[in-house]
Amino acid sequence: MRTIVGRVVVAGLLCGLVAVGMGRGAVAAGAAPADASARVNVNAASVDELASLPGIGPSLARAIVEARTGSPFQKPEDLRKVKGIGDKLYERLKDRITVGDPGAAKGRGS
Repeated sequence: MRTIVGRVVVAGLLCGLVAVGMGRGAVAAGAAPADASARVNVNAASVDELASLPGIGPSLARAIVEARTGSPFQKPEDLRKVKGIGDKLYERLKDRITVGDPGAAKGRGS
């Protein structure tokens, strides 16, 4: 009887670990956020918020802030105009960013 119970417990634990691992894989693979509110507004985000995006470090985050200072991004694709953000990086970011209301964000800095 003990071995049957032990096997059931071990099987349950393994199933739980597999399920948790699968969830982490989706996030690590760059899956889209669960809802639109999880997106980062590139016209209003701080350097730290921008640096939390995959592939964006502090220096590239500062470049984004500098690029939007003169003219806010009108559409997410405008982020490609920032030196260092090419097609590959933009593809990783596109489901995690928004431009929000470009007019309201004008002049916001770090």
